[in-house]
Amino acid sequence: MSSSLSSSPLSNPSTSNNLETLNPSTFNSLTLHQQVILITGASSGIGAALPILLATQYSGTRLVLAARSQDKLETIATRCRDLGAEVLVVATDMADTEQIHALVAQALQKFGTIHAVVNNAGYGQMGPIELVTPDAMRRQFEVNLFGVITLIQQVIPIFRQQGGGRIVNISSIGGRVAFPLGGLYSTSKFALEGLSDVLRMELEPFNIRVSVIEPGPVQTDFFETANQHLESMITDPSQTAYRAALSDLTQLNQRLTQRAWSPEQVAAVILKALHDRHPQPRYVAATGGNLLLWLMTKVLPTRLVDRFWQKFYGIDRIQQDWQKNL
Repeated sequence: MSSSLSSSPLSNPSTSNNLETLNPSTFNSLTLHQQVILITGASSGIGAALPILLATQYSGTRLVLAARSQDKLETIATRCRDLGAEVLVVATDMADTEQIHALVAQALQKFGTIHAVVNNAGYGQMGPIELVTPDAMRRQFEVNLFGVITLIQQVIPIFRQQGGGRIVNISSIGGRVAFPLGGLYSTSKFALEGLSDVLRMELEPFNIRVSVIEPGPVQTDFFETANQHLESMITDPSQTAYRAALSDLTQLNQRLTQRAWSPEQVAAVILKALHDRHPQPRYVAATGGNLLLWLMTKVLPTRLVDRFWQKFYGIDRIQQDWQKNL
């Protein structure tokens, strides 16, 4: 993550003076047709489905689409423009502070303000904590957490001046219940959940609403990306103490994919969070997700929950393999 911190977009008097100023009641009356919505991670999956859904249902909406791939963003932008949306594309690496600042500056230059931010950029990483490299740890948190904080810090003054705003952070069921072999991803999402809770309380006086979306498995390249990161860290899983579980990850991913929602289904939940006059703190986007979380966090003993996930992810086979080789 870039260590140099450029100034806030509001530190430039000319930029600040160009922001529209609204009182909270006026801001709350704005429809999504009238809003400027910034979406990160907008080149694929959920992040690509959301702007298309917004453009389909709210012709004339103004969208700022950010991700690393300019070409993929332009493809999504073209579809949205064909549906009547006005779109700004900004290639952005969410691990780079200066690029995040430039993203906000370009959005203000184009549209004059931002009404809502959807922090969707993020990726998954598989592998036991013991074997995760320092570089992989840093990158996971730079994208999944630090970049989110940087962007939010940039838009809070904008939201406050204009009378309100919406922040929607895309977390995961894995941000409420930790899964073995995906621990670093879960850790980053647990942190995002805590960040969202704090922001929800701190920003409510300014009419800034903060919600979290918690998807379960989604039909995206999530598992493919996670496996690629795993292969880059562990060249030969069979030579590790975790080989009994790591050898079965492909089959595990296939089982999870069978229960997956489409990106469009999750995008519809995000749209609800953006549209609701009184948004909920959390929206679960998974079949049976509310029941699962209730059982796992409120009802079942921790030891029983641990055993369930250990068996589901093959951790029980690790113990058997280790004891056999003692």
